[in-house]
Amino acid sequence: MALELTDTNFEEIVLKSDKPVLVDFWAEWCGPCRMVGPVVEELAAEYEGKAVIGKVNVDLNSSISMNYGIRNIPTLLFFKNGQVVDKQVGVAQKSVLAAKLDAQM
Repeated sequence: MALELTDTNFEEIVLKSDKPVLVDFWAEWCGPCRMVGPVVEELAAEYEGKAVIGKVNVDLNSSISMNYGIRNIPTLLFFKNGQVVDKQVGVAQKSVLAAKLDAQM
């Protein structure tokens, strides 16, 4: 299951991770986010132990969203060693997201 990321735990879980990280920025009212959500959950199960997969509710965690300039959702950021290394804005197929994650391994 994807981790719930918040303004409080983001640094510890994402920025200090020694594994690649995928962060899904979403909101409950966002239709496309509901399309991406199940894909993110599938990736969380498949990459368990190999990568960190988390979700940030932009309505509840505005600091993180502002820090990374999130203007459209869903936005998925890929981190490696605490740095953003790739980005996907909008709905994408699972294979596209998996390939971006694999590129960080």
